[in-house]
Amino acid sequence: MENCMISKSGYFLIIFFLVPISFAVTCGRSHQNEDVDRLSSVYEDVRIGLVVDMGSMEGKFVRSSISLALSDFYHVNNGYRTRVSVLCRDSNGEPLQALTAAMDLLQNEQVEALVGGQSLLEAKLLAELGEKTKVPVISSFQVPNSLSLTKYNYFIQATHDTSSEAKGITALFSNFDWRAVVIIYEDNDDWRESIQPLVGHFHQNAINIEYKAEFSVSSNEECIMKQLKKFKASEIKFFVAHISERVANRLFPCARSLGMMEEGHAWILTARSMNSFQDTNYLAKEAMEGVIGFKSYIPLTEELHNFTSRWKRSLLLEEVVTRMSISSIWAHDIAQSLARAAEVAKVPGFPVTDLLEAIIESTKHNKGLSGDIKFIDKKLILDKFEIVNMIGRGERSVGLWNSGSFISNRRRHLFSTKALETIIWPGGSTRIPNVRSLEEKRHDKKKKLRVLVPAGNITPELLEVKTDVNSGVIAASGYCIEVFEASILPFNYEVEYIPWRGEINYNNYNDLVYTMYSQKDKYDAAVGDITITDNRSSYVDFTLPFTDMGLAVVAAKEKSMWIFFKPLTLSLWLTIATFFILTGAIVWLIERHDNVDFQGSCFQQIGTLLCFGFSTLVFAHRERLQHNMSRFVVIVWIFAVLILTSNYSATLTSVMTVQQMRLKSIENIGFFSDTTAPKVVYDNPALQVPRYKVSNPAEDYTNALRNGTVLFIVGEVPYVKLIVAKHPSELYIVKTESATNGFGFAFQKGSPLVQNVSREIAKLRRTERLKAMENWWFNRKTTSATSDDIFDPLTVYTFRGLFMITGISFAFALTVHLIPWNRDQRQVVVKHFHRYVNHRFARAIRPSPSTPSQAK
Repeated sequence: MENCMISKSGYFLIIFFLVPISFAVTCGRSHQNEDVDRLSSVYEDVRIGLVVDMGSMEGKFVRSSISLALSDFYHVNNGYRTRVSVLCRDSNGEPLQALTAAMDLLQNEQVEALVGGQSLLEAKLLAELGEKTKVPVISSFQVPNSLSLTKYNYFIQATHDTSSEAKGITALFSNFDWRAVVIIYEDNDDWRESIQPLVGHFHQNAINIEYKAEFSVSSNEECIMKQLKKFKASEIKFFVAHISERVANRLFPCARSLGMMEEGHAWILTARSMNSFQDTNYLAKEAMEGVIGFKSYIPLTEELHNFTSRWKRSLLLEEVVTRMSISSIWAHDIAQSLARAAEVAKVPGFPVTDLLEAIIESTKHNKGLSGDIKFIDKKLILDKFEIVNMIGRGERSVGLWNSGSFISNRRRHLFSTKALETIIWPGGSTRIPNVRSLEEKRHDKKKKLRVLVPAGNITPELLEVKTDVNSGVIAASGYCIEVFEASILPFNYEVEYIPWRGEINYNNYNDLVYTMYSQKDKYDAAVGDITITDNRSSYVDFTLPFTDMGLAVVAAKEKSMWIFFKPLTLSLWLTIATFFILTGAIVWLIERHDNVDFQGSCFQQIGTLLCFGFSTLVFAHRERLQHNMSRFVVIVWIFAVLILTSNYSATLTSVMTVQQMRLKSIENIGFFSDTTAPKVVYDNPALQVPRYKVSNPAEDYTNALRNGTVLFIVGEVPYVKLIVAKHPSELYIVKTESATNGFGFAFQKGSPLVQNVSREIAKLRRTERLKAMENWWFNRKTTSATSDDIFDPLTVYTFRGLFMITGISFAFALTVHLIPWNRDQRQVVVKHFHRYVNHRFARAIRPSPSTPSQAK
């Protein structure tokens, strides 16, 4: 009972204290509501929605930066009639939750603009929502630049200029003479999309991307080490990394443990990677020493320093924050731009009444913490980049990249990397990593490779051997030599060319191969325009072919002024002309009684008949038809004309593009007698052609084609390409046939270089360097026609069904027209016939007036 009384007394005591407190709170709230109502009556509230991942460090940075930026802005601009208030929603890093949060802000809070989107998918969803609701959406700096976002009119993207960055990294590679690279990027749509401009610039500047590697945030050290070991085995020393901080924390320690952060290596980090780095752990920082990074340039101003100090104090985070992120700086500028835009759009008297237009105008003419910002195609673009060198646990600025040139920190504008300050490369060296310096270290260890080359070749573009008279040094050049040297280069050999003085023809090339086989102690390989054949392969081992395989047929281009007649045969031309006249005649026959357009003198009617028939070719007949049968005739014939003209146009196009003739119907065929072409053609049953052989130099082949001595020349593809490249306006490749195996390099049986060189040839072909070499030596690309392009003129037999239908239709119309004429005109004809007979014979039996006596 006593406990009960105590509890009751305690209960009343609590109520005694709570009532005054609640009264005070109520009064305070009423005063606060009065203040808010008073402020709302003075200022017009403009609500802005912020959708970010509040659990991420970047989300916290952006939110605090916007809040502090608006506070600073209205402290300076206290006279503004508008106030921007930011309503935050948490996306939790999920695109669908970001979309849901944005819809809630639009429907329930009536926000007038949205800021957010920390990934490409989030940005697309918010942009689509903004397009439907006509509400401006401004993306965060983390969203990659993508063409898929350009279609949205209410979407404004804040980003760095990826095209300018790609040009800067490519210029860095070109100036340092680096021609091979490994690209490492994060396995994510955002990172994969944003690396594409750099890939395109590498291809345009002949920088070979040897490997592309994808690492995800879940990739463990074992997976990363496996990939890096493959790169190390390939001896490629230059890497571009496009990865986030989490992946970099595992990648660079692995690379250092494999010796890939030592002297001779180079690592470049993209701007998106550098912009995302905040507090990389110390182990990763030390492993990244010597790395070069492109970073969005933010000028160091007093305003930035002051804001950063106050911004750090406002975070109230346990972690130590060393600097503001790029996204935080952009968030500051976006927030102040929104504040200016709200004032312009909401206050009467300004010409701009649309918030989107006001945002665009405010970002154009105002300079924020991020420096000079360009507004291009609804994008806020920062195109100046700082080049930083990772040293120890910090960064060191070595220069800038802007507007296609490198700029030193001393502000001397130069168009090369000489403008950059001294770079400390991996391994602590200031010497620029270079392929040549690595080759020089191995120069003394090179083995000698004795190579047999044909010295009397008549096609210097393929192979030319010269001997210096004074020094006696033998030099070789040409397409075959360049491919061979590029293929043998990675294997540390010193090549010694030994000329073969025999006559250059098919049989002597067999002798060359046999000489190499029989004198293994003198020759290691043979290089030249040596065709891979089965009998030669019995003595030596060939690499993969480095030229196109097969034979090609070359012919002279026809320049006849009557080429437009060729699509149709003479019989078809005559048949079509006959049907034109027949159409006019039938229509004239049907219309002439009732239609004044088809009447007149004899010459007028003939002219009308012919003109009407041929005018149907272009559907330009002017005579009005009155009978249904004549209309039926014209419709059927126009249908036939439409089919004939479309086929004629298609065939004429084929003739004008690739003037083809059938090979098997020609009697005069020429061969390159120095090659395997005659033997292949004679031995191949599928290529049986008349035997006609020409054994003159290459220039005489061209003359023979010009004057008609031969109509075709058959030779291996490389020889034919060379001749056509010299006379592209006169000659063309008719067709190719895979009847030979192309040119290959010959090595002694069992030589390990066969597989190695074949692999290098395959790599040259894959990277298109082989094509570039061919274009260099052959001067230009040549086009060849396939067997599907062979020209066949159109014949009457081709359109026999069409003419049959047309003829039957004409006969039907004529029959229907003549039936009533037969019925009506038959009586008239019979009547005139009887009248004529009666008149004729009546005169014969009438009595003569000279016999009156008989009459009596």
